Amino acid sequence: MSRLGPVITLTAGAVLAVGLGVASITATPAADTPAVTGNNAAGNAGNTTGNTAGTNAPVAESTPEPSATPTFEESVPAAPRRADYAGRVKGNGGLIAISVRDGKAIGYFCDGRTEVWFKGDATGDELVLKGSGGAKVEAELGDGRATGRVSIGGRSWTFVAPVAKKPSGLYRASAIVRGARIRAGWIVLRDPQGGFTQVGTAFAGDEQVPVPRLDGDEPTGPVTVGGTTVYPEDVDGFIEEMR
Repeated sequence: MSRLGPVITLTAGAVLAVGLGVASITATPAADTPAVTGNNAAGNAGNTTGNTAGTNAPVAESTPEPSATPTFEESVPAAPRRADYAGRVKGNGGLIAISVRDGKAIGYFCDGRTEVWFKGDATGDELVLKGSGGAKVEAELGDGRATGRVSIGGRSWTFVAPVAKKPSGLYRASAIVRGARIRAGWIVLRDPQGGFTQVGTAFAGDEQVPVPRLDGDEPTGPVTVGGTTVYPEDVDGFIEEMR
């Protein structure tokens, strides 16, 4: 009995210690260690520390980049592909005509004594047409008319030229006779009260000659310039030569 007493005492102490250890593990669960079950226990045993750190590391929230502020470019109104204008030049007594075709424009000013032809691009609703001797037409297109200024020989005048409907508009005639060029230009403008106002000039070579009057209802009918019969054309018949 004296020999078995210490053995029993030690055995009982060992059992008690094991029991207390089990109780301690049960009462204090691992806060950061994920549960490992089944066949993955061995494979995951060595990775417990790494997985624990990955599980609890703070996740960086991605901050969306601010969207670029959209830029709005002011759109430039396009010029009409095809348009004709004709009107009076204020304070001058002359007429002006402007015709636009597919990105190009020509113009003609005439007061019966002086004539100037103009040409330029027509890509927007504002035109700048240039003529000989520094002459220039600046016009804005819109609301069914061309409004602007014509500058010739150091002087300038304003004008308003509504859309021209046939037979109103721009006409020209030309011919070569015995080596001399015959040419004439006209602007025809229908009057609101009826009838037509027209103005033009004619030349035989470098000499200015009387200009015949066109038939308002048939402005492309033949006329005589400097003793030569010529056939006026509307703008579509000669604009390609001018551009």
